[in-house]
Amino acid sequence: MGARKSNAGQRPSARQMLAKELARLREESGKSLATLGEETTYDRAYLHKLETGARVGSPEVIAALSAVYGAGEQLLMLWQLAREDAFADKYKRFMQLEAKATVRYEHAVGAIPGLLQTEGYAREVFEATRARDENDLCEEIAARLGRQELLQREDAQHFRAVLDESVLRRRTRDPKEWTKQLEHLLEACQLPNVTLQVLPFDAGPHGLMGTSVTILWLPDGKAVAYTEDAHSGQLIEDPSEVEKLRLSYDLLRDLALSPRDSVAFIERLLEENKPCTPDST
Repeated sequence: MGARKSNAGQRPSARQMLAKELARLREESGKSLATLGEETTYDRAYLHKLETGARVGSPEVIAALSAVYGAGEQLLMLWQLAREDAFADKYKRFMQLEAKATVRYEHAVGAIPGLLQTEGYAREVFEATRARDENDLCEEIAARLGRQELLQREDAQHFRAVLDESVLRRRTRDPKEWTKQLEHLLEACQLPNVTLQVLPFDAGPHGLMGTSVTILWLPDGKAVAYTEDAHSGQLIEDPSEVEKLRLSYDLLRDLALSPRDSVAFIERLLEENKPCTPDST
């Protein structure tokens, strides 16, 4: 007689735990989805997806549900564990590694790195890439902003980014949001673990044109890389391939403005973005 397979040893994911807890709380409250929708102002179909694990939700909807159920911080803590499920599977291995990384290098060619984006900038980026409903959008923005704790936690990683000038010339549609984003970059430059450099147009051709690159150094000394263009991304763990990217990055860094000159460059852009005031004379 063959051995019987069992799932008893498999632990539920944080996403499943969140869904189960939401369903349990509603059942205990005796509320229908329609009633819950009225009390939280969220669509009942959306709330149902949260209870089945089809959606993760945003901190706003979790806070609203917590208030209705009197659940305190429990739901938010579960959501924080489950939020990475808002990302596509192909990014999850990278996200697991980035959470452990002690040093991070980035080269940005299409947009400001996610760890440095404001909420308004992230919203415009997501809106531009593909159509989403508002709930999808809020989930993805919340997940992206949540990752920024990597730069602010007690054991924050050392972060260096080289921004192509084109990234800083492509403004958001809302001038006020662009001002906030530039100010946010300048604030990030004040962090002891963050270094920004701008690669000006006149730096000329280089080996990473058209490719965004992230290189992570892990506590055991191992390095991995993630490359991305407009259509696809690839996690690279082969040491020889990662080393090639590191050398290309080092050459790129030599072409970029110094950190001090890069701050001055961003400050000039901020000044240029200020609205003109009529001459009072």
